[in-house]
Amino acid sequence: MKLSHLSETLIGSEIVKLGGEIREKIRQGEKIYNFTVGDFDPSIFPIPSALEEEIITAYRQHFTNYPAAEGNLDLRESLSKFIKEWEGLEYGTDEILVASGGRPLIYATFRAICDKGDKIIYAVPSWNNNHYTHFVEGEHLMIEAKAEDNFMPTAASIKPFIKEATLISLCSPQNPTGTTFSKEALEAICDLVLEENNRRSDDQKKLYIMYDQMYWHLTYGKIEHYNPVSLRPALKPYVIFIDAISKVFAATGVRVGWSMGPATIINKMKAILGHIGTWAPMAEQKALTRFLPQRTEIENYLVHFKAAVAERLQLIFEGIQALKKEGLPVDAIAPEAAIYLTIKIDAAGKKTKNGKTLDNQSSVTAYILDEAHIAIVPFYAFGSKKDNPWYRLSVGTCKIEEIPDMLQSLKKALEQIEGA
Repeated sequence: MKLSHLSETLIGSEIVKLGGEIREKIRQGEKIYNFTVGDFDPSIFPIPSALEEEIITAYRQHFTNYPAAEGNLDLRESLSKFIKEWEGLEYGTDEILVASGGRPLIYATFRAICDKGDKIIYAVPSWNNNHYTHFVEGEHLMIEAKAEDNFMPTAASIKPFIKEATLISLCSPQNPTGTTFSKEALEAICDLVLEENNRRSDDQKKLYIMYDQMYWHLTYGKIEHYNPVSLRPALKPYVIFIDAISKVFAATGVRVGWSMGPATIINKMKAILGHIGTWAPMAEQKALTRFLPQRTEIENYLVHFKAAVAERLQLIFEGIQALKKEGLPVDAIAPEAAIYLTIKIDAAGKKTKNGKTLDNQSSVTAYILDEAHIAIVPFYAFGSKKDNPWYRLSVGTCKIEEIPDMLQSLKKALEQIEGA
């Protein structure tokens, strides 16, 4: 059967494949410590009760018809005030687009800016940049980020490609790494973009930044979130933000996201999504409109939510570091933000004590799942090289009381590897 070139060449999701294997093991009765999904268990991390009540009220008030294609005006007004109050950014209602979460907005950004053959800069590991670039038939200018940079792209790594590019896709806090841009690192990238756009003539397409800050509320300790427009206001005409309630309120299934950016681009994105119909549900929009001004409710929720996530990340990080001190082939980067911990399992090419060779990183991933009953996502599922020994560990469904048992299970599996 002959189908489109896009569908024939689209790469399947490694995460979906791994998820299928995990579900099958659970179906067969195995106990699996599942750290793969970038989602939340609502029994552990419910959405804010005030938001829940507003959603219920909105449905009872029969807000079940079509919303406005760009998002209801009252929600965009509420978002404009929320963005100014919480981020210090000035965006009018004509510079805000609402959709059913972040994914349609990312797709619309790529579609609105990039033509076939345009060059797109993104670092790996990162979430889905390779697939969105494929959707628009762009040219991949892919940077392999390094552990010593906390797997964040740097100005030095971007600079060699800057004169060729149409779009730079950035994310902070980063999925899958849970790491962030420092102020200095992001300023350096911003300055590169400003310099490049000043170099380009008026009849040339400018260089744009898509800035995914889905996790920006979820930073821990002394870590601060920075964005390009606050650091360099002159960049405002060239930055499209991606944001949503998905992560900050553990509301992945509620499906309300928004972009802020230049009105011209926002209008083009609206036109694209208008044909696809990826609107956030009317009731959820009405609920969020009423919820966003409730600053005390939001602050109280975040205090407890962030503490619970940070505790899980820190406990697992400390456990991994303890295993490293015992000489086992693991490591981890100190958690900074989001719901993710970056861990390393450096066992490819080694043998287990029963004589099985872990030929490659895929074998290591399977071994940890089979022997330790731990499911984590390898960085090669996020566009990195197949031999990358680093992984994303997500704590959104983690029961805190299971962490010691999980670490003990990991220890036993690692001890079965020769040389450990």
